[in-house]
Amino acid sequence: MERIGTEREAISLLSMALPRPPAGETWLGDDAAVLSGQGDASLLLATDSLVAGVHFDLRWSSLADVGWKALTANVSDIAAMGGEPVAAVVAVAGATVADLEHLYSGLVDAAATYRCPVVGGDLSAASELVVSVAVLGSTREAGPVLRSGARVGDSLLVTGVLGRAAAGMRSLRGDARRGGELETAHRRPVARLAHGRAAALSGASAMIDVSDGLAIDLDRLALASGVGVELTEVPVAAGATLGDALGGGEDYELVFAARDLKRVNEHFAAADLPLPLEIGTCTADASSRLLFGEEMPVSGYEHFLG
Repeated sequence: MERIGTEREAISLLSMALPRPPAGETWLGDDAAVLSGQGDASLLLATDSLVAGVHFDLRWSSLADVGWKALTANVSDIAAMGGEPVAAVVAVAGATVADLEHLYSGLVDAAATYRCPVVGGDLSAASELVVSVAVLGSTREAGPVLRSGARVGDSLLVTGVLGRAAAGMRSLRGDARRGGELETAHRRPVARLAHGRAAALSGASAMIDVSDGLAIDLDRLALASGVGVELTEVPVAAGATLGDALGGGEDYELVFAARDLKRVNEHFAAADLPLPLEIGTCTADASSRLLFGEEMPVSGYEHFLG
């Protein structure tokens, strides 16, 4: 019987099976692939799939919500590189014609919000609803910001409070008709594009979006950079728990490392954005993951394949 493996193990296997990228490009293992563009610009390419029963539940999310979230998840990956989206293609399997009308209303709303037009895609029959999106992005003034550039002594910052989406999902499981701030955070999260650009312009050394949970996503950044992590603060949203903030996921806030906090604050203020919240430091022991001086469990969402 084939062993069930983790998403991390699968990515490690694929990284050995695929050819190595040319100099100046990044392929597997970051929020988005980085390809050579024109002049100083780089092209970014991100893709994600949402599967019924795995990533969404139609008992408390509408098809329009699913469409919104499908594009948002990919745009957030572009934001985590300090880039801007250019266009998207969408592949849908397992939807009826009526389903498509509702699904695309959410996709079109998100496309207008992020200025990321949907320019094509594919349709297929399937036993479950699956929405797959690929987004093309680019960098201009700064970037791309990879996961792998954090240095010992860098400060760790996050663009907002955490745990709202997880708390909202818990609320909706209790009553699918609720529609407050927490529930909206779960149904219709927002990608932090302006925040990602501000972080990149301010000299962020590494960045990742909080899609699977602060603890597991910070662990990914630390592993890529070869540094340890010591958290002294975790900004928990009202109505959420520390567990929601550390392991809930789908907040789509950005976590980044930077050395010059004054410069960071200046760029965020110039963009009329709330100042990011300092939560900890990158440390020399690459195996260390500390929270309030104690070992931090690497909690969060990870697919198990098999």
